Amino acid sequence: MARISTENLVKEYGGRRVVDRVNIELSKGEIVGLLGANGAGKSTTFNMVVGLIRPTSGVIHYEDRDITAMPMHMRARLGVGYLAQDMSIFRKLSVEDNIRSILQTTGLTRVEQKARLERLLAELGVEHLRKSIAYTLSGGERRRVEIARALVHEPDFILLDEPFSGVDPKAVEELQDIIFQMQGRGLGVLITDHNVRETLSVTDRAYIIFEGRVMLSGTCEELVNSPEARKYYLGERFTMDTTGVEERKVTARAKGIPAPVSQNDRGADI
Repeated sequence: MARISTENLVKEYGGRRVVDRVNIELSKGEIVGLLGANGAGKSTTFNMVVGLIRPTSGVIHYEDRDITAMPMHMRARLGVGYLAQDMSIFRKLSVEDNIRSILQTTGLTRVEQKARLERLLAELGVEHLRKSIAYTLSGGERRRVEIARALVHEPDFILLDEPFSGVDPKAVEELQDIIFQMQGRGLGVLITDHNVRETLSVTDRAYIIFEGRVMLSGTCEELVNSPEARKYYLGERFTMDTTGVEERKVTARAKGIPAPVSQNDRGADI
């Protein structure tokens, strides 16, 4: 099974080690969280996996391939999608034109591009917004469009940076269901977010980064009940209600996002 993994990942700035021999992995079909307080090294680790930052040492693998020095656009061709925290859509374009702008970078014919556009609009629940200009969208609507753009190239993995930031509670639940649907299709999803409850409630397992190292990893239940996690990250009074989450997972995964018809449209061969 395809997977992304890191091996002894290190990042230093001016002699200060902010990430210290971090090992994480993400397989297709699972949702993994990357958590940690500000300054813990979580974001730096995530950005190295994405390809935004080059590690000082260590290796990033895609299956058996070393992609440590590979730029983001080449990782995308391999099947690694990325959704940035900051707005990544064109503010003055319509929803459908935003998605179409990415479709034009594929090897699809116009007919195939049109079919995929319609499918993505339907899957992400933004058909009714197709003519809306991007700057008029709510936070949740914008996130849906950004996810649609990230799915254009039919990735095997998608890396989500603060997906729940700046959206209301109802939109958070809708985004969580979309994440479950992506998992139902077989995508591997890596999430980093400061919204701990929202993140843990969708992940199969998560890593907690503390002082540049992986302090703990485990399921939501294991981490919430860990004295060490409570002491150094969650807080002693942390509580979390996961009622109904499993039922939502089953329902959303069953719906899924249909598997790609072809894997030959990610761009030129590498």
